Amino acid sequence: MKIAILSPIAWRTPPEKYGPWEQVASNIAEGLIDKGIDVTLFATGNSVTKAKLQYVSETAYCENPDMDPKVWECLHISNLMEQADKFDIIHNHFDFLPLTYSRLITTPMLTTIHGFSSPKILDVYKKYNHTSFYVSISNSDRCQELSYIDTVYNGIDTNEFTFKETPKDYLLFFGRIHPEKGTFESIQIAKQSGRKLIISGIIQHQDYFDSRVKPYINDDDIVFVGNSGPKERDKLMGEAYALLHPISFKEPFGLSVAEAMMCGTPVIAFNLGSMPELILSGKTGFLVNTIDEAAQAVDNVHSINRYFCREWACNKFSSKEMIHGYLDVYSKILNEGIHTK
Repeated sequence: MKIAILSPIAWRTPPEKYGPWEQVASNIAEGLIDKGIDVTLFATGNSVTKAKLQYVSETAYCENPDMDPKVWECLHISNLMEQADKFDIIHNHFDFLPLTYSRLITTPMLTTIHGFSSPKILDVYKKYNHTSFYVSISNSDRCQELSYIDTVYNGIDTNEFTFKETPKDYLLFFGRIHPEKGTFESIQIAKQSGRKLIISGIIQHQDYFDSRVKPYINDDDIVFVGNSGPKERDKLMGEAYALLHPISFKEPFGLSVAEAMMCGTPVIAFNLGSMPELILSGKTGFLVNTIDEAAQAVDNVHSINRYFCREWACNKFSSKEMIHGYLDVYSKILNEGIHTK
């Protein structure tokens, strides 16, 4: 079986810091290689992989302001499509645009839908609904107008996350600094619970950061450490008393939630989107609805067994489990002729 993995080129695969779609594409490629599958990864030229690497752009467009994203996206996607007949399956992690090639090639295309950036993109997904294959990354993120072959949770490399039995006292916000991710709310939760908050993430909404976050940063009880790479992430998550995830949108998955639990760290999240699928409330963290409820939950974190958090995450959200899920999907596509369920 020959698999082509189409990764985005906004960031390197795997990303040096931020880049969740690239990270998942990397985890799939490396996991399949470990299973003896013939994998070609289509990504940036500076990507790091055990797979065969195909690229047209040396670097990612978010790392190079001279690159026009649309131009390089077109070149990148067409590089794969023009040699599609070399592969048994194309596994697309590049959202909706590659679907527009899918009826021009004979190789089946599987698209992992990492979320819907806008309802407007649904028109593309609907057009190719019955001639392509879709996987959802959580049951909550399914669109009723689309058909799916399966749900496969995102999986992470258990070796990259160190279990910490005894945490420090700080709370952690880890993710995009954007209104929908709840950085400001995390600050209020920390203030109410009387604990230090460390904020780590890429600033995606500068006005929001300047007006709602930056005024509270004092390098004392509210600390901003910027965008963290894998080693810093592992340390921050493992040593955190709890991860705060007070989102205001229906998040499709939430890698940081699974990563924190992989370190043994409980998660306190607003009960939206996929959070009930990721968090076993009362066992691996708490699902809440308000800042006040979240602050109260901080007082109950001591009741959470950090060993169980690790076990839960390894059983549900490991790369091993994800690869098993995708191999099953590939088999359905190639051998059983099953399209949707």
